[in-house]
Amino acid sequence: MTLEEFKTIAEDMPDEPGVYFFLGPHKETLYIGKATSLRTRVRSYFANDIAVKRSQLIAAMVEKAAGLDWRQTDSVLEALILEANLIKHHTPEYNTQAKDDKSWNFVVITKEDFPRVLLVRGKNLDVEWPESTRAYTFGPFPHGLQLKEALKLVRKIFPYRENCTPAEEMIAAGKPVRGCFNQHIGLCPGVCTGDISKADYRKIIRHIVLLFQGKKKQLVKELEKAMVNAAKNEEFEEATKLRQQIYALTHIHDVSLIKDEYRRPPTTGVVDRIEAYDMAHLAGSANVGVMTVVEGGMASRAEYRKFKIRLTAGNDTGALREVLTRRLGHDEWPLAQLIVVDGSTAQINTAEAVLRELGMEIPVVGVVKDDKHRPRGINGRRDLIAGRERDILLANAEAHRFAIGYHRKRKRAELGL
Repeated sequence: MTLEEFKTIAEDMPDEPGVYFFLGPHKETLYIGKATSLRTRVRSYFANDIAVKRSQLIAAMVEKAAGLDWRQTDSVLEALILEANLIKHHTPEYNTQAKDDKSWNFVVITKEDFPRVLLVRGKNLDVEWPESTRAYTFGPFPHGLQLKEALKLVRKIFPYRENCTPAEEMIAAGKPVRGCFNQHIGLCPGVCTGDISKADYRKIIRHIVLLFQGKKKQLVKELEKAMVNAAKNEEFEEATKLRQQIYALTHIHDVSLIKDEYRRPPTTGVVDRIEAYDMAHLAGSANVGVMTVVEGGMASRAEYRKFKIRLTAGNDTGALREVLTRRLGHDEWPLAQLIVVDGSTAQINTAEAVLRELGMEIPVVGVVKDDKHRPRGINGRRDLIAGRERDILLANAEAHRFAIGYHRKRKRAELGL
C-alpha cells in the first residue's frame, strides 16, 4: 500500500474516539493504539518527521505496514479499555517492543469478600498480588496516567472499595467502625461502615467487570432490567440510582481523558516543550531524580514527575540514565523537543546515549554551574539555545528546586521525622 493510499484511508476515518490497527503484509496486527480522534491520530503517523516525533521503532512499523483498520467507540474511556483487551489478545509486535512488561499497567480485582479494585504496575503485579489473590486482571494498559483518570470516572459511576477495612473485620478485631474518606465523598459504598451487604457489593463488582470486559451493552441491559424490577417493587431510591448509572454510562463525560495525546510540535522553529532533569542525594542516601516541564515559556507544574532512584547510589550520571530510561518508557507522556540536563559533557553524553539506544532524536543541552551552583553557561546546539536561554534556565532552575524539595522530603521520611 502506498503512502497516498494510507493517507486516503486516514482521511476517511471518523473524527471520533476509537482504536486503530496497523496491519502487516499477511494481515497480522503490528500495532494497536487508541485515539480521541481516529482521523487526526492516524494521520499524524504519515508526517515526514515521524521518527523524530515518535521514535525510530514506530517509523519502522509504519514502513512495514501494509494495511489499516479501526473500531469506533462511544467514548475515550471505552477506547482505553478496548485497546488493552486487544493488545492482550493480539500481543502486537511493535506494542511489545515499545514497552517492556514492567512498564504496563493493570487493573486488579482482588479475591476477597469485599473485593478491591486497584491499579497495579506490571513490575509489582506478581509480587504484590500473586495470581491466587486476584479474581480478575485487566490489561495491559499502555497509558498509566489515563488509566488512573479512567478509574476515577468508573468509581463515580460504580463506587468501590480501594483499601479501607470492612466493618465486620473491624468488629471482629474489637476496633471501632469508622467510615473512610472515600465513603464520606460517595466513592466507597460503605464497606467500612457496614452499609452494604456482600451480595449487593458483588453486583457492583460485576458491573465493573462487564465494563472492563468491553461488554457495555450487556451491562446497560442488566441495569435497565434491575431498574424496572426496582420500580415494580416500589424501591424508588434504588431505581433512581440505577437510572443515573445508565445515564452516566451512555453519556460518559471523559473530559479528563480527552487531550492531545501526543503533542509533537516541529523541532525546527520555536521549541514548545522543554524537559529538564536534575538529581539530588546526600552521600548516596535519599537518592532522587525529577523532571520538570516548560511549555510556551511557562512552567507546566502539573507535568512535573518524581523518581526514586533504584539502581545507583550517589552516581549522578547513572541516576540520570535511570531516570531518562524510565521516563521515555512512558509513551503516554508527550515527548520534549529539547532536553535540559544539569551539568556539562558527561551529563549530555549520558542523555544522548540513552536516546540513541531508544532510537529517539531529541537534542540535549546542559546548564553549567559555578561553585555556588549559579548558571554560568549553556552547552549544546547554539541554534536551539539562541533566543531560548530564559526558558532553558527556567526549566533548569525549576528542576533544581523540585529535586531539592523532593530529596528533603525523602530524607525526613528516612529519619522518621
